[in-house]
Amino acid sequence: MFNNRLSAILRLAAQDQQWQQQRGMATLKAISIRLKSVKSTQKITASMKMVSAAKYNRAERDLQQARPLGIGTKTFYEQAEIQAPPEEPKKLVVAITSDRGLCGAVHTGVSRNIRDQLLADPKERENTKIICVGEKSRAILQRIFANNILFVASEVGRKPPTFNDAAKIAIEIMNSGYSFGSGRIVYNRFKSVVSYAVDNLPLFDKNAVIAAPKLSIYDSLDEEVIQSYVEFSLASLLFYSMKEGACSEQSSRMTAMDSATKNAGEMINQLTLTFNRTRQAVITRELIEIISGAAALD
Repeated sequence: MFNNRLSAILRLAAQDQQWQQQRGMATLKAISIRLKSVKSTQKITASMKMVSAAKYNRAERDLQQARPLGIGTKTFYEQAEIQAPPEEPKKLVVAITSDRGLCGAVHTGVSRNIRDQLLADPKERENTKIICVGEKSRAILQRIFANNILFVASEVGRKPPTFNDAAKIAIEIMNSGYSFGSGRIVYNRFKSVVSYAVDNLPLFDKNAVIAAPKLSIYDSLDEEVIQSYVEFSLASLLFYSMKEGACSEQSSRMTAMDSATKNAGEMINQLTLTFNRTRQAVITRELIEIISGAAALD
């Protein structure tokens, strides 16, 4: 009778030991899989940081060359004191973003700026059309302003923007049939590697330029010349804002990937410590059970 009870106790102890081993191995396996996944993620984010750093250097050089076009056009509007005609309430807003993500709040800031201003004034919302340069702004703005979106320019951000790209968007605006008195381009103005700010560039149609009070200081500006300049200035402002946005996007992505790489490293250290402690606990428990079983048999 005693031997049967002892055999039953030893059988239950063996089953419990086996269950404890399986539970410990399952925990170790889960931690090992998680650790492997985080290490793989860290390699990806580190690679993306290096790629973004190379693209950022090129984007910054291109921005230095594009700035005279945008600043020159903006200065002309200011010197000529061009104002929006009061008889034309329609406005146009161009959101400069891209199709790519993983770059912080670059695209969200532009969309939020447009959203807040249109929601603050229902009348302006009714008289404003939106052009989304990049799918990221479209995805955010179409939830509320689906009827205000005039058209969307896709395939933006995969390659550095060129003046030809800006010219195509300008031609689409001219051929859209939408007449507006004034408008603005909302974009991210690059300040430094870790800093950018949402900014605006003014837009005016030909009638607003002709009615400018100080346009007479410029000689030989007939209607045909003004029309040509309005088209060129629109493309120039779009090109400049796209270059500013591209540089801000690459710097933000580089910063985001650097932070992600550091966070992955911290997580790897924590998982490695947890893995070692769990393995040590499993080994210690197995040794205790072996010694306890041997002592019980004696």
